[in-house]
Amino acid sequence: MNQELILLKEDVQLLTSYIKGGSHMNLFDQKNADKLKEELNKGTVMNKEEFPVDVIRLNSTVTIKDNRTGKVIELMLVLPEKAAISDGKVSILAPIGTALLGYRKGQLVSWKMPAGEKLYKVMDVVNEGFA
Repeated sequence: MNQELILLKEDVQLLTSYIKGGSHMNLFDQKNADKLKEELNKGTVMNKEEFPVDVIRLNSTVTIKDNRTGKVIELMLVLPEKAAISDGKVSILAPIGTALLGYRKGQLVSWKMPAGEKLYKVMDVVNEGFA
């Protein structure tokens, strides 16, 4: 999938400094942080005023559908220390978290997961405090 990623300037700044201060990360997180850094360098960075409300960013609540199984998943993208799978809060450093960042409602997201290549459709994006 070669779709343009749209990133919020504040998220890029926060995540870049989070990755740079990575001494707190375990090996798994460090590997995923490298992937996230690649993604942050690929996207178009926008200020909050021009940022589309339907684009996935840090703290977005996202509804996605697995294109193969049809399973619908709702999750919230958060920093690793706030992640809680039981509450649907997924770390930005988890493979699915990194995959979704910067995509918008209606787009297909293809990503290599530990269980193999996955294809998801972004069904809905809610950004609290954005309107």
